[in-house]
Amino acid sequence: MSQDGSFSDLDAIEKKALAAVEAAGDAEALDQVRIQVLGKKGSLKQILRNLGGLTPEERPLFGARANVVKEKVQAALDEAKSRLGSPAKPGAANPSATEDLTLPGLMPERGSRHPVRLVMARMSRIFASLGFEVADGPEVEDEWHNFTGLNIPADHIARDPSENFFLTDDLLMRSQTSTVQVRVMENSQPPLRIISPGKVFRPDEVDATHHYMFHQLEGLVVDEGMTFGHLKTTLLTFFQQLLQDENMKLRLRPSFFPFTEPSAEVDLWWRGKWMEMGGCGMVDPNVLEAVNIDPEKYTGFAFGLGVERVTMASYNIPDIRYFTENDVRFLRQFS
Repeated sequence: MSQDGSFSDLDAIEKKALAAVEAAGDAEALDQVRIQVLGKKGSLKQILRNLGGLTPEERPLFGARANVVKEKVQAALDEAKSRLGSPAKPGAANPSATEDLTLPGLMPERGSRHPVRLVMARMSRIFASLGFEVADGPEVEDEWHNFTGLNIPADHIARDPSENFFLTDDLLMRSQTSTVQVRVMENSQPPLRIISPGKVFRPDEVDATHHYMFHQLEGLVVDEGMTFGHLKTTLLTFFQQLLQDENMKLRLRPSFFPFTEPSAEVDLWWRGKWMEMGGCGMVDPNVLEAVNIDPEKYTGFAFGLGVERVTMASYNIPDIRYFTENDVRFLRQFS
């Protein structure tokens, strides 16, 4: 193939295409020009298949010229399309002939935030008004942050593989958001006042009150002179604001957690019965020492609340499984 012949063919394609674009009287005709020139079987694609007949020196020159033709034709098509509009889709009918404009419109489905997310956001806003900052951390944790840094000994039942979702020998899905407290204390010095809302994972048998994935909101205060009285007042103020009931009673039942001493379960007397909402206590000195905070100078308190339990209490929901079944009849009640 001669170079002159190849280039003259490109010139002819360009001239013919631009003339066809100019002569197109509607969008359908314009689209036909596009197909005939730039389509998979168009004239420009066909001539580019003859590159094998050119010399190595001719091929880049020919390819560059073909790109110029393509750009010119495309630009002409775009300009004409702005005047003529887009072609109608195959089989599309004239809307004015088939649609009854007097019929009511179709309203789109309205979504909503998940009730657990709604309550977690409300909890966070209340604690923010009390001076707490929100802290976040990874959902995949190592054993040090999930256990050792929280004063949980190696032989404790909480570290048993059957009680956790281990991914490797040292990595697991976090079983509490206390891990965030350890990370914050590692990198910051008191005074500290944080909450850490998020997902936690435990291989519990699913029933009306237990699930293998749920949400916690844990809080931590470390400062000079913190007492159990500060802890109880903080929790009482929070629940009174959350549930809008100043007559609600709070009970702290003695308990045991490795990372707090003394420790207590948090119970609420609300709607005629006691409900367990989480755990709390004064930060164990061993936890402070593990993150290089002087326990002789600083004391602190911590608490952990189950967000699903608070949500169930707020909306009188009887079964935790409703939150993960994705039944729109249940979820749309919160829109």
